[in-house]
Amino acid sequence: MARVRRGRGRSLGRRFGWLWTAYAVSALGTWLAFDALPLIAITVLHAGPARVSALAAAGLLVGAAVAVPLGPWVEFRRKRPVMIAMDLVRCAALLSLPAAFALGGLGFAQLLVVSVVVAAADIAFTSASGACLRALVRPGDLLAANGRLESTTWTATMLGPPLGGAAIGLFGPLVTVAANAVSFLLSAAGIRAMGGTEPRPARSGGARLRAGDLLEGWRHILTGRALRPLFLNQILVSGLIMATAPVLAVLMLGRLGFAPWQYALAFAAPCVGGLAGSRASGRLAARFGRPRTMLVFGTLRACWLLGLAFVRPGAAGLLLVIAVELGLITCMGVFNPLQATCRLEWTPPDRVARVLSAWSVSSKLTIAAMTGLWGLLAGLTGPRTAIAVAGVLSLATPALLLGNRRALSGPDALTQVGTSASVKNEGEGGPIMIEIKSIEKPDDRRDFPRGHVEIANLSGLVFGKATFEPGWRWTESVKDIAGTDLCEVHHNGYVVQGRMHIRMRDGAEQEVGPGDVFVATPGHDAWVVGDEACVMFDFAGGIGDYAKASH
Repeated sequence: MARVRRGRGRSLGRRFGWLWTAYAVSALGTWLAFDALPLIAITVLHAGPARVSALAAAGLLVGAAVAVPLGPWVEFRRKRPVMIAMDLVRCAALLSLPAAFALGGLGFAQLLVVSVVVAAADIAFTSASGACLRALVRPGDLLAANGRLESTTWTATMLGPPLGGAAIGLFGPLVTVAANAVSFLLSAAGIRAMGGTEPRPARSGGARLRAGDLLEGWRHILTGRALRPLFLNQILVSGLIMATAPVLAVLMLGRLGFAPWQYALAFAAPCVGGLAGSRASGRLAARFGRPRTMLVFGTLRACWLLGLAFVRPGAAGLLLVIAVELGLITCMGVFNPLQATCRLEWTPPDRVARVLSAWSVSSKLTIAAMTGLWGLLAGLTGPRTAIAVAGVLSLATPALLLGNRRALSGPDALTQVGTSASVKNEGEGGPIMIEIKSIEKPDDRRDFPRGHVEIANLSGLVFGKATFEPGWRWTESVKDIAGTDLCEVHHNGYVVQGRMHIRMRDGAEQEVGPGDVFVATPGHDAWVVGDEACVMFDFAGGIGDYAKASH
């Protein structure tokens, strides 16, 4: 596991800044238009309860089903163009609603189609953005990056619905939908402004999509002893929380007589806990360790839901809901960035998009199923009993974490030694040490035009895996980064695939190919030969400074 770095106040780079800005704009737009589609169905199209329920279910169920093949499709494409495309798709779909209304042609079928398209594009964007984030920041900065994104989510959740509600009251729901569409357009512009080059992901087994690719995300999650308990815990807790939301709304706004503004306040104000929790997540993990922090807050997160079953009318009842939601959301604010970071760290780079897509599809389907089930339960037993049942079941979910506590240290902690841990003993000849890392979870990754290098730092060894795409040449791709006329890094290398031509300063030239072990001293140029990517391992140690800007 990558070393935990606090990241408080530290810049994560210009490109992450643009990604963060794009995320913030689109998140705020989404929460401004929260529940706008059902409101359009009710106030503009005069739809009844059955149609409104169908609209809510369609986005979750059909959208998730449509998104299933998008995971592998996203995996083997450059992520930033995919993100821009999904932003533009969501923008166009949402803008079609006010346009159709202005032309007098808005219908319920169009609302259903837009709901499905936006839901599927949401999942595709999420999987692409997660893969982009992993490649964009250093492994030690992933938690800091996820913490900032999580804090942005809770800020938008706190500010968006009240502002959106005011806008709907003044201008109607179609205006907030248009504002949400514009936010996606601005998000696309922000992602475009990130700049830089992004190599096209290579894939084995041919360029065509295979049937097995559709299930690869679930296969990796469910066969991974580290990811599986985290996945099951997360979708169950999220499903129970979301399933009780409409039931609680019926209880508070109906039987208990709370005003709409009181209901909105009860869920907007506690979001400050999510902001505080996400900002504290990195510091808590640095002080107490990531596994312990996840266990504690993953357990505490499950203890709050039952309290909502005891809400009563009046100010005391309102304060109870605010207190319960504050505790729940604060725990989520701490837990969520840690979970998101582990999910990225424990997934090989060539499976990130499929794993994130499978995770999102599963979550949405679970929420849809449990929401329907709890609606039936509330109809049979009453809202308060349905909330109590969800609260009791929530108390059982930490067993998935507590029963697999070793898994929270990462997949390699379940074998002899951890990913970045070592076993040391004193022997007759001095220290005896075993240290293991996976190059699939590198300590550092540097991207440059038509290539990248992944680095693992071990005691006494800096190991690098370098990938160079066809057309790559040092003097064209790395020279400006290194600030030297020729490569001044010493290489002890082994070629895995492809061919590389090396020309030394004195004019000597050699070509290396698969199976070749070579030494290249400083002062050389090199380029890929042919139309196959060249992949090589480097053991010299100098690879740690390869493609690093000189100062």
